[in-house]
Amino acid sequence: MASTASRSGARRNERPPSAAATTASTPADAPVGTVQALLAEFAGTFVLVFGGCGAAVLAAATTTTDGTEVGIGYLGVALAFGLTVFVMAWAVGPLSGGHFNPAVTVGLATAGRFAWRKAPAYVVTQVVAAVAAAAVLYAVASDRPGFDAVTSGFATNGYGDRSPAGYGITAALVIEVLLTAVFLVVILGATSDRAPKGLGPVAIGLALTLIHLVSIPVTNTSVNPARSIGPALFAGQGAVEQLWLFIVAPLVGAVIAGVLYSRVLDPVRATRA
Repeated sequence: MASTASRSGARRNERPPSAAATTASTPADAPVGTVQALLAEFAGTFVLVFGGCGAAVLAAATTTTDGTEVGIGYLGVALAFGLTVFVMAWAVGPLSGGHFNPAVTVGLATAGRFAWRKAPAYVVTQVVAAVAAAAVLYAVASDRPGFDAVTSGFATNGYGDRSPAGYGITAALVIEVLLTAVFLVVILGATSDRAPKGLGPVAIGLALTLIHLVSIPVTNTSVNPARSIGPALFAGQGAVEQLWLFIVAPLVGAVIAGVLYSRVLDPVRATRA
């Protein structure tokens, strides 16, 4: 979910940067078409939403037909989100940069690691993929007797009575802005020229796991507007009414991180200063 673009502005903005480019079987500088990049973003975002939200909806708290509790709980859901990013960054990151998240796209563009002119197509693709993944998950979950997306919450994000532990809007805003900013700083640092090559997806996946462990009780963890939009469309009016926060807060956090990293933490800029 990140960029290893060259520091030279022209090259950096002409080719989708990749968190896992050094692992690709094709040459790292092989040209990648726009369609390929967008298909990769669709695939990565789809797997992220279906895998992470699917773990929450289908496996977080469940029982077998004989009444045995076999749910994976918060820890399992956190690992599911982290693992999906980890594996998809390896799988399709070399094609698109492995953003899978509008906040990541905006944060990378703010930091100068991604061309703004390409951002709209990435964001639209990510949102469409998230909605498609949520639709498939809804079809699977609905085949179980008694399932209701509205009453179950369907892995949506929320605050107040929609927060898993009843946290209010202030807590939700703070945690989503802060943790999205942290996530983007990890991405920008782990995929910088001076970071160990090929290990970006590991750091990024672990960071997303940690973020979920901290914030699932507060908001059910967004840090990704596409991940929030997809399930909310199937979970009733209450989920949709609170959706604004999980679009705005991650984008604000991403912009803060992009500015902070590019102007203060960027090791190349610091060396030149």
